[in-house]
Amino acid sequence: MSIWPAKETDYIEAMTQFDNSYARLPNAFHTRIAPELSPAPEVMLWNAPLAEALGVSDWDAPMLAGNVIPEGADPIAQVYAGHQFGGWSPQLGDGRAVLLGEVVTEDGRFDIHLKGAGRTPYSRNGDGRAWVGPVLREYIISEFMHAAGVPTTRALAALRTGGRVQRERAYPGGLLVRIASSHIRVGTFQYFTARGDEASVKILTDHVRARHYPQAQNTIELYAEIVKAQARLIAKWMGLGFVHGVMNTDNMAVSGETIDYGPCAFIDGYSPKAVYSSIDQFGRYAYEQQPSIAHWNLAQLGSCFVPQMEEELGGQHKAIDALTEVLNAFPEAYQAEWRAVFGAKLGIADPNEADLPLIQGLLGLMAKDGADFTNTFRGLLDGSARDWMLDREAFEAWVPRWEARRSEKWREIIAKTSPAVIPRNHRIEEAIQAALEGDESKAARLARVLSRPFDLAEDDQDLTHPPTEDQVVHKTFCGT
Repeated sequence: MSIWPAKETDYIEAMTQFDNSYARLPNAFHTRIAPELSPAPEVMLWNAPLAEALGVSDWDAPMLAGNVIPEGADPIAQVYAGHQFGGWSPQLGDGRAVLLGEVVTEDGRFDIHLKGAGRTPYSRNGDGRAWVGPVLREYIISEFMHAAGVPTTRALAALRTGGRVQRERAYPGGLLVRIASSHIRVGTFQYFTARGDEASVKILTDHVRARHYPQAQNTIELYAEIVKAQARLIAKWMGLGFVHGVMNTDNMAVSGETIDYGPCAFIDGYSPKAVYSSIDQFGRYAYEQQPSIAHWNLAQLGSCFVPQMEEELGGQHKAIDALTEVLNAFPEAYQAEWRAVFGAKLGIADPNEADLPLIQGLLGLMAKDGADFTNTFRGLLDGSARDWMLDREAFEAWVPRWEARRSEKWREIIAKTSPAVIPRNHRIEEAIQAALEGDESKAARLARVLSRPFDLAEDDQDLTHPPTEDQVVHKTFCGT
């Protein structure tokens, strides 16, 4: 039974048990360090079903904040490198987070990661802390992504630390307890490759294969699995109108999970060029660029495998040719996944290449009119999709082609793939502002409603409304 179920009733009972495989890797991979103490930790949001599944339902605020280290944990800060907006950073790492340990359940092992836990050797000039805004944002969005069927890190708890952090002004401190299959990134491989440490790359390769892709028999099969996982992930992002905002190689998890919800957002009025990140001045990580950036990131990962592939295949040219062949399979794999995602959003059970004009036709109309992304697709169920179009005549001309192609059970398909509600930027900002004033009820409501995004109660219909002109959030910021 999966620890990442879609229904709360699917969770299992477990007892906390640690087995910290990453902490057992050589010291070059991490630094042992305890979280800094939080003055007066207090839980804002608590994921009780996930806590039960992990066997940590009895953890209190001091333990969640890292003030008390649970028996069996082995806290570390991980080191990695990365390309950030295309520029190379030879050493990054957990600058404001501590991997508390790996909890083992009947379903496998999962990292418990304290984000905002204080300074580490990788903090550079930062204070290692977070404030409540980014903490609430990541809790709400990551749990929505999970409920919507997107591979993702998850949120166990959002806490106030009782301290203050200085940004453009003083904010109440926050801490996120994040859960992931692992926190191993493309940048983790890059860190050792850049240092010519082939032995460590081999150790990391074996660790990732054993932990995430045991079906892979060798390095090239591992790479192929990672490529396929990223194709699936990015297609799911696109199907929700999700813009990650900072697709650096240190923010791409080799597990195929979405990680690091910093300046991310969901599109309201559809535009393929949508950019929300305040630091993405040239649109490198715009919505439409995400597949090509994933491809580029995977190329950086592939280069890390060249030395060991030379040994396995007996030559550099053979290694590069094999890795290139796998990398070049990404566009086709992605297109197949994208077709499946958007075909389902049109109620097509078996989409194929012949459906591309139909899908692209609707997206083209939506882009032309700035139609609300979420409400247009969901509106295909009740006919209200038309209401989001300015050129209704063009939409009406598209409808007969759609009606001729959709499956017999098209309503069921759309209802399961096009959410009724998403974490809209202005709603998250409202929740953050309320939390800054001591009111966490709006954040709690969002978390509750978004945990069931395909099944919306009548009392929560207001959360489906796009922002008014004065509510639009044009820019989001890194969660520092």
